[in-house]
Amino acid sequence: MSNSKSKKKNFFRKRNIIALILIALMWCFTIEPNVVTVTKYKIKDESLRGIKVVFAGDFHLKPYQEKRLNYIIDKINAQNPDAVFLIGDYVNMHQEDMSYPIEETAAALASIRVKDHVYTVLGNHDYYSDGKKIKKALENAGIIVLENRCRRATINGKTVSIVGIEDLTTGFPNLKRAMRFATKPMILLSHQPDIFPMVPEEVNLTLAGHLHGGQVVLPFVGALVVPSKYGNKYASGYFEEDGRKMIVTKGLGTSILPIRLNCPPEIVVIEFE
Repeated sequence: MSNSKSKKKNFFRKRNIIALILIALMWCFTIEPNVVTVTKYKIKDESLRGIKVVFAGDFHLKPYQEKRLNYIIDKINAQNPDAVFLIGDYVNMHQEDMSYPIEETAAALASIRVKDHVYTVLGNHDYYSDGKKIKKALENAGIIVLENRCRRATINGKTVSIVGIEDLTTGFPNLKRAMRFATKPMILLSHQPDIFPMVPEEVNLTLAGHLHGGQVVLPFVGALVVPSKYGNKYASGYFEEDGRKMIVTKGLGTSILPIRLNCPPEIVVIEFE
């Protein structure tokens, strides 16, 4: 009798473990990668006070993700920003048939309700795919693509220099050229955060992505895979070094494996005060 009870107990234990594994896999592959969270920061900066921006990137849109793209845009518009900054990787992998068409992506992004103030740089996947084609599609939609150059703009009554550089690994980044005509205050867009140690103090804020926060973050371990020469130092979040500030987004999509754990997709809202 006791042996029968023991077998039954072991059966239920194994069943529960299998159930937990299946639930975890379902969460990692089908639930968490498809949410969009809103992460908010308030940054003290008198020269940018009163400006509210949304910052997003690493879309990695699959061919079937039209509804997701529209959902992301609705989330952005709901924040009522003064400007929107995007840091690239619109496409998924490097083959066109594995990505949502860039022309349709750009057309959808044109519905962001920020007149003349949507700025972007391109990511490594964009350059791998067809950087010129992606740039043209975005510009045709009214999005300002910054490749080693800056655009001075009046945002909520403040004159701001928006600086953008090419991707660190697939482009030809030139920070000096990009900042040549920039004046303070400055916001720097870089697809990859590894630029941060080279950013001069006069840049008020650097915005970057690329690392997806690691996609899988384990308790007491942290991000498992972070493609940066600095390891997981800049995986995601707010950083301040020697008076310089940077925010790195977890991104909106997935790369290599369509999985996320403890690292939900996000858009970032920044309010300067």
